[in-house]
Amino acid sequence: MDTILKAAFIFIAPEADPAVHRAWTRTPKVHLLTVGVANYAQAEALAKELVDAEGIAAIELCGGFGNAGTARIAAAVPVPVGAVRFDIHPGLGNVSGDALF
Repeated sequence: MDTILKAAFIFIAPEADPAVHRAWTRTPKVHLLTVGVANYAQAEALAKELVDAEGIAAIELCGGFGNAGTARIAAAVPVPVGAVRFDIHPGLGNVSGDALF
């Protein structure tokens, strides 16, 4: 039996609202939910909600999450968490989210 991976990509951006800034992309093997958040605390709560309510089995974080932000999300959920890496992020004024959140 083929299974579908339900995954999420969480990006961080000023004034992002996870209730509004979200979209599904569905392929035959992967259903990916992309959601925007404004800070690490919002991302942490969202990650828990997605795993519990949506059945998300893997989470990838945008480059705006620094090492500390990635660690917070990984500690919050019992699913694999990966991250795109930027030492400085152009969408966050060329700093890591760790310096902001």
